[in-house]
Amino acid sequence: MKIIISPAKKMNVDRDTYPVNRLPLYLAQAEKIKEYMQSLSYKEAKALWGCNDKIAGLNFERFREMDLRKGQTPAILAYEGIQYQYMAPSVFTDSALKYVEEHLRILSGFYGVLRPLDGVVPYRLEMQAKAKVGGRKDLYEFWGDALYQAAREGDGKIVNLASKEYARCVEGYLQPGDVFLTCIFGQWKDGKVIQKGTQAKMARGEMVRFMAEGEVRDFEQIKSFGRLGYGFCEGLSSDREYVFVQ
Repeated sequence: MKIIISPAKKMNVDRDTYPVNRLPLYLAQAEKIKEYMQSLSYKEAKALWGCNDKIAGLNFERFREMDLRKGQTPAILAYEGIQYQYMAPSVFTDSALKYVEEHLRILSGFYGVLRPLDGVVPYRLEMQAKAKVGGRKDLYEFWGDALYQAAREGDGKIVNLASKEYARCVEGYLQPGDVFLTCIFGQWKDGKVIQKGTQAKMARGEMVRFMAEGEVRDFEQIKSFGRLGYGFCEGLSSDREYVFVQ
């Protein structure tokens, strides 16, 4: 069983908490993307990122000086988004860290797929960016089924805790025999369950921690998740979608 999550825009450098175990699986492809980004003018890069001058300047400089083999941070510590804050990987026990190394995969527009202790450097590049690397129309076309192949490793059971723009990189290539389980975290409003972005990110992080601490290895165990006031809703759930209501 594999768990897939999204990356975060904001990144951190931490070379002390955990050691880097290895280089990312798709480093050669990341090098190609790096070369493409370095070929862009500042104006082109800023338009691709869709951000302000402060963020664009920082990341333009990052790509200009980037060396993917030096100064790396373990992937699970490199991202600073809400999901990662609630996951709190810096205080994982040894057994929880071992669990996520085996089961957790971070999807990335730049690196493709990352294992928790793969070494990464700070970058900015979302999967939906119209980066025409190698003549491809965007990063979805560039990566093709590579993210699926890495997430599919094992028994074909995938727990989806990623956002829609990243989940489609895997879901679009599913084969007969694969089981793709999406977890929905919502609140009741006007008689129906609504999933809100920030709360969902918080819950996804807590779910990863819950699974790591409990060393969850089958879908049935996921139903007992009850953190942040959520509870499993049998009536709204199916074999392919588990709904948790706050």
